[in-house]
Amino acid sequence: MMTKVGYLPEETSSFVGRRAELARLHTALTTRRMTTLIGPGGVGKTRLALRAARAVADRYADGAWWTDLSPLSDDRLLLPTVSDAVGLADHTLRMPVEALCEWLGDKHLLLVLDSAEHLRGPCSHLLAEILTTSTRLTVLVTSRQPLGTRGEHVVEVPPLPVDGAPDALQLFADRLRATDPRAGLDAPGDEAAAAEICRRLEGIPLAIELAAAGIGRHSVAQLATRIGTRFDARSGPLVLDPGSSRLDPGTSRLDPGTSRLDPGTSRLDLLADATVWPRRHRTLRTAIGWSHELCTPLERLLWARLTPLRTDFDAEVAREVCTGGPLTADEVDRALQGLVAQSVVQRDGDRYRMLDTLREYGRMWLAELGEDRAAADRHASSFLGLARRAHDGWTGPDQVSWYHKVSDTHLDLCAALEHLLAHDVEGAQEMAGRVGFFWACCGHLSEARNYAQRALDAGPVDGPHRTRLHWVLGVAALLQSDFATAEKYGALCTATALYDGDDEGILGATYLSGLTQLMTGEPAAALEAAGRVLRMTESVPVDSAHRLRCRLITVFALTALGRLTESEAAAGELRRACERGGEYWTRSYADYQLALIALLQGRPAASATHARSMLAGKHRLRDSFGIALGLDILAAAIAAQGAGAQAARVYGTGHAYWRMVGHPQRGTPELGPVRETCELQARAAVGDEAYQRAFERGQSDNAEVGLAAALRTELQL
Repeated sequence: MMTKVGYLPEETSSFVGRRAELARLHTALTTRRMTTLIGPGGVGKTRLALRAARAVADRYADGAWWTDLSPLSDDRLLLPTVSDAVGLADHTLRMPVEALCEWLGDKHLLLVLDSAEHLRGPCSHLLAEILTTSTRLTVLVTSRQPLGTRGEHVVEVPPLPVDGAPDALQLFADRLRATDPRAGLDAPGDEAAAAEICRRLEGIPLAIELAAAGIGRHSVAQLATRIGTRFDARSGPLVLDPGSSRLDPGTSRLDPGTSRLDPGTSRLDLLADATVWPRRHRTLRTAIGWSHELCTPLERLLWARLTPLRTDFDAEVAREVCTGGPLTADEVDRALQGLVAQSVVQRDGDRYRMLDTLREYGRMWLAELGEDRAAADRHASSFLGLARRAHDGWTGPDQVSWYHKVSDTHLDLCAALEHLLAHDVEGAQEMAGRVGFFWACCGHLSEARNYAQRALDAGPVDGPHRTRLHWVLGVAALLQSDFATAEKYGALCTATALYDGDDEGILGATYLSGLTQLMTGEPAAALEAAGRVLRMTESVPVDSAHRLRCRLITVFALTALGRLTESEAAAGELRRACERGGEYWTRSYADYQLALIALLQGRPAASATHARSMLAGKHRLRDSFGIALGLDILAAAIAAQGAGAQAARVYGTGHAYWRMVGHPQRGTPELGPVRETCELQARAAVGDEAYQRAFERGQSDNAEVGLAAALRTELQL
């Protein structure tokens, strides 16, 4: 959820106890620059960090920002993930750490890094960099072990007390009622049995929650007896035949024909890496293994097969990634609801997620089943399919939802690409080409260039896949102001598309080359090329994504050449074509051109209307670069109407968005003089001092708040 400024996840269940820990953490956050919450998996570090961050969020002018590191399998995506979390979508050629340090340099904010234990070294190095350059930054980390960063203050998170305090029992009762609102501890002996369960589980919150989820199949007294038996037996010797570790996926035990296992031993005791699950945490290990054994065989199989997913997922994705063998699509649906009932999977509306601790268990079980490669293949195939559907759905009523889906599944798409690069180069080349433009528009320019280049380098590639990869490299370079590289790849795209007879590729190449020419002051060349290619590709449907973008080059070029009447007509026609198909990206740039044309023609009120339409479209697409452009043209239109202070505030909000993308103000060359003239008008209208106050207010506003203010239509003269 958005806080006043910043972002923190929603709390979807009750928070119990932890008064002393919250008090200690509040003191740490107000007196220390870096605090790390440490403790075993399942002890409640994440919930404690979230509650503490929410309590102090308003103390930070630039807010509290949350970063979940648990989905990252290595450190390659650490910097992009942290940058995304704090709102930075860098469009420059700088080193990513340099861009992040500059973005955070003057900010007063709280940064939370959740689940950092598997990235301790990279996290420590990154935090050393940003804490040095960002003197008003406070960092809160959750990890199973300290990071070892200089100045790190460590706070250990203990289990909930089980003797003399009601917290653990309250948690058990709350989760019991969450599973079944009619449930309670009202029967004789229930409260004492629940207290015994909490004691046996040593107050570990995740273990208690899993136990409460098992009540649907047992009474509280029966559950206490079963847990007592299991945990007493747990202390016996651990015996596993070292000659075999074959597991029978259809039962809750090792195949008796291949291994000897103490009957009280949890599976996780067998599968655990001792460095991650030390022996002193066997209570949680045993509790998870016991919960696993309460699941049906197909629920256990689904638990394992869901683990390749890095982000939240829906039922359709679960079916795509997990169906096979005994798990039919219908069985996946049933087993998924069973895992929700067991609290193994959490549900939020139509989305699902698995806690990292439980995913870790499932991942180890997946390896023991020998299914890790098959699961990774299914995962990669699913997200390659998503990339294809998103690419096909670019032009149409679902464009915005595809943008969001590609953005929200970024880590899964990256994981799929890594797998395909290792095992299916052609699939990787197709996928990198199909998602690259989405990534460029979502601000993932470095990843777009990196994966496109790696896909090209991985092996021979011909046809549309090659053209798309060149095109992605060129568009990303263009957005980073690397015009020489953009020009190079525009020429390569043109050559390969002509050789292949690929009309859509030729249109895409013309868009890339034309936009490069516009940015380097050659609008006549851009207009000539766009017109020629549009004529030679008339067989391509008028609502084709590449054809719409190529028409956009014509509009931009006519405006730059001062042929405003022609440009206005072309922009209006293009906008109507986009509107008929439900296309927002190109439509918003047609709105931008209509706003600029109206301003150049002395119609500032009409210009402001078009600018606000552009901003609404770019906001729906989460396109920070487009929003920055739109705010500039809106501020100019407002200034031209004499509302100097309002224009200054919008200019200030625009400056904040330009900082998000790491650029000074940009746009095609003809925008610069208009921007300067209108800024002078705004200063003259209210005076330098009032202008500066309003500008600074807009610059310091939360971006969403500033954009909402800009979209209001009333003028403050």
